[in-house]
Amino acid sequence: MKSVSFMEALTERGGYPLRFLSWTSEREAAEILRQMDVDPYGIAAMVPKMANVNIHVQGLPCKVANIIKQEMLSIGGDAAVARGSVSCSVEKTDLVLIGTRKQIRRFTEKIAFQPFGLAVLADALRMLLENLAVKRWEIRTGRRVMILDDRTLVMGILNVTPDSFSDGGRFESPEDAIACGLQMVADGADMLDVGGESTRPGAVPVPLKEELRRTLPVIRGLSGQVDVPISIDTTKAVVAREAVAAGAEVINDISAMRLDDQMAKVMAQSGAGLVFMHMRGVPKTMQHGDLHYPSLQGEIIEFFRERLRTAQAAGIPPEQVIIDPGIGFGKTRGDSLKLIRHLPEFKVLGRPILTGPSRKSFLGKQGDRGAADLTARTAAAVTAAIMNGCQIVRVHDVREMKGVAAVADAIARV
Repeated sequence: MKSVSFMEALTERGGYPLRFLSWTSEREAAEILRQMDVDPYGIAAMVPKMANVNIHVQGLPCKVANIIKQEMLSIGGDAAVARGSVSCSVEKTDLVLIGTRKQIRRFTEKIAFQPFGLAVLADALRMLLENLAVKRWEIRTGRRVMILDDRTLVMGILNVTPDSFSDGGRFESPEDAIACGLQMVADGADMLDVGGESTRPGAVPVPLKEELRRTLPVIRGLSGQVDVPISIDTTKAVVAREAVAAGAEVINDISAMRLDDQMAKVMAQSGAGLVFMHMRGVPKTMQHGDLHYPSLQGEIIEFFRERLRTAQAAGIPPEQVIIDPGIGFGKTRGDSLKLIRHLPEFKVLGRPILTGPSRKSFLGKQGDRGAADLTARTAAAVTAAIMNGCQIVRVHDVREMKGVAAVADAIARV
């Protein structure tokens, strides 16, 4: 019987069977190694080497950037810098750290005691890596602890307004709105978001008394009948305070405390969960003028960092805050699509992410196919948002999106 060499056997089989490994969490990476029967100690050592990280750092002096590049090269990583950085023919450069998580951790250890601000950078990198690793959040309200972990929560939109872009004028009375809220909960809503002022592009602010008249009866009516958190969608401190007194547990402020100088105080005293959203300007003018962002994700992330610092200075624990990148608020259609695609970048903030794509214009024209078509487009956006790491989706069609979220969760968190 003719013996077959190893190389001949490989040739007959078409060479080595190769496979690109696609995984989105260290848990998946560890499972791949477990299936190979890798030693548990080896798994613990190798998983950090499998997770690649690219970190953008802005505006470094060239001499500092050159030190960083050499340090990264010395541990097997790299750093991308501007063309003139090595010769210092430019004053400053952005930099991209390129390496595994283990290499980035090693790099932070090496620069922790070096001059030129590198110790500060080391602290920032440690915090960033810690934030990227967060998988579970606890948001405390006056009545419960909301757990955000392996299941996306569905927030039902309950607009008691005559002029909201999609559902304005639906309810002739508070009783009608309450009935709708109860149906949303029956359909699986994990939260209800009650709003008395339209935030569609071009919307005019509503007087305080009118916003109170619209929202408080609905919140009072629901709070005794549902066992899910009720959120008040408002930029006014008085409305937020009165809504919490009426039974709301979450304050959802699209201005992130910027339109009412008393909002931070009310939030700090409320004990409520909080949602901060990014928006340029105000709803009336947010889609006017130049909507260009030199760095879309970068600008929004820095906005949230500043808002979280401001909140903490006002006595608001950052652990109470959920962030919303503000899809459709002062953004082009392309910006909104890009934000959903790049939601993982917001993990650096260490806070849970809420997204609200429901029925918005960036999803495209409805044509003549009506609401069903827009619901299907919303479902696609909700799926993409969940796959990219959001923890809460804010939607009009609760029953449909509850099913969408269940399937998306099953895929994303398998």
